[in-house]
Amino acid sequence: MRERLTKNDVEKIQAEIEHRKLVERKELIEAVKEARSHGDLSENFEYHAAKKAKNQNESRIRYLERMLKTAEIVEDHSKEDEIGLNNTVELYCEDDDEVETYRIVTSVRGSSLNGLVSIESPIGKALLGHKEGERVYIKVNDDFGYYVVIRKVIKTESEEDDQIRSF
Repeated sequence: MRERLTKNDVEKIQAEIEHRKLVERKELIEAVKEARSHGDLSENFEYHAAKKAKNQNESRIRYLERMLKTAEIVEDHSKEDEIGLNNTVELYCEDDDEVETYRIVTSVRGSSLNGLVSIESPIGKALLGHKEGERVYIKVNDDFGYYVVIRKVIKTESEEDDQIRSF
């Protein structure tokens, strides 16, 4: 699946890759060397832990580089009166008689437990492009869906300091 990223996402991912290559890689290689010097490698927990940390760093670098290579760049601004990326929306859920607040973000930033809803999620897909006051059907799957009313759309200028999710 191609990740849909904003220019800001791409910049943050590039910065993480650079930090991992220039700073963390050197530190982790040094930790492996130091642990190796402590003797018998078969019973050296420090060596195995340092080697594992180094491999995890290299794996993360490869993952991020592959993500950038296949990413689709999306615009993070929308029309003044409609829901777009990085907008916060207040929704009235008819079935539950509750009001919920979400922020629409790219999939690498999504975290529903923190109120960050991905544009790839059923809610994100359904809300994009809609306006305040509209009643929107959220299709979860072929057998289930529900209606929400968009109470408020709060425009945000940037993605602030959301973290890129680790996988």
